[in-house]
Amino acid sequence: MRAAVYYSNSDIRIEEKPLPEIGPGELLIRVEASGICGSDVMEWYRIHRIPLILGHEIAGTVEAAGEGVKGYKKGDRVACAHHVPCGKCHYCLSGHETVCDTLRKTNFDPGGFCEFLRLPGINADKGVFRLPDTVSFEEATFIEPLACVLRGQRQACIAAKRAGIKGASVLVIGSGIAGLLHIHLAKVMGAGCIVSTDISEYRLEAAKKFGAGASLNAGEYSVEALRSVNQGRLADIVIVTAGSVSAIGQAFSSVERGGTVLFFAPTDKDRKIQLPFNELFWRTEITLTSSYAGSPADYGQGLDLIASGKLNIKDMITHRLSLSETGKGFKLVADAAESIKVIIFPQK
Repeated sequence: MRAAVYYSNSDIRIEEKPLPEIGPGELLIRVEASGICGSDVMEWYRIHRIPLILGHEIAGTVEAAGEGVKGYKKGDRVACAHHVPCGKCHYCLSGHETVCDTLRKTNFDPGGFCEFLRLPGINADKGVFRLPDTVSFEEATFIEPLACVLRGQRQACIAAKRAGIKGASVLVIGSGIAGLLHIHLAKVMGAGCIVSTDISEYRLEAAKKFGAGASLNAGEYSVEALRSVNQGRLADIVIVTAGSVSAIGQAFSSVERGGTVLFFAPTDKDRKIQLPFNELFWRTEITLTSSYAGSPADYGQGLDLIASGKLNIKDMITHRLSLSETGKGFKLVADAAESIKVIIFPQK
């Protein structure tokens, strides 16, 4: 089979690889669509493990089912989770499934930027989601990133002791695909004032399209500008989807008393961040929290939202590319210029 093999952000090679062999309880998936995630181009995180076949935002059809698999047959349309929790450990039972040790060890074999992949038994058991006929393969690639966003917003609301995001003022720092999904979901869920920032005018315009009431250039951003569009107040919830030090500094200065900062994106390797401790915590009741990945329940909720038609995710897709064009796709995502969501179609 053909696979797009990652050596660096600027070096993606189309190579022939053996078709994965499945065992009992496993599934062979024919990959029909695979989204490029911002984490796929975090070169510092990948480069020491090359060569790699990446791709974890996938949708496709069941090509074959191993002995003992029940409920799936060849031709079934599915989306699949690359990480799945055990459901039994301390972390899972306390609502932190995405820090489960099992989740950190599970993955596709080899990855979504190839024609076929093997789904290990635990993934086949806990991480397969049947697609309604109304959900296309390209739309289904959003299930994984949407699951992450759903979990992040839920974590922010829990930290803020809010029943939900409805009515909250929200500042989203960074308007790439993760930021846009946060903006769009917050809008659909009834958030109040939604403000976005970015250094790209292209993405600031996209943020308005998907629900931001105001979009502010990050290079000219000030808390006064935020107050001017939010009835004189700072933000109840600040969501940081950019990993720069300046973005994190903006978050610290932009959160209202009693509010929450959600760190959704990593920063540079080994980066240390200084906290303005008294300003953040003394007499303010500000909470800093984080989230990682999504659980099977988050995937299910994400699929339900997509199937409902409440989210306009299709208009976030700016590039649809064949497997041989994966290198072009990685360049588009790494450059973070005039692209939002780039999807690879491995069968083309």
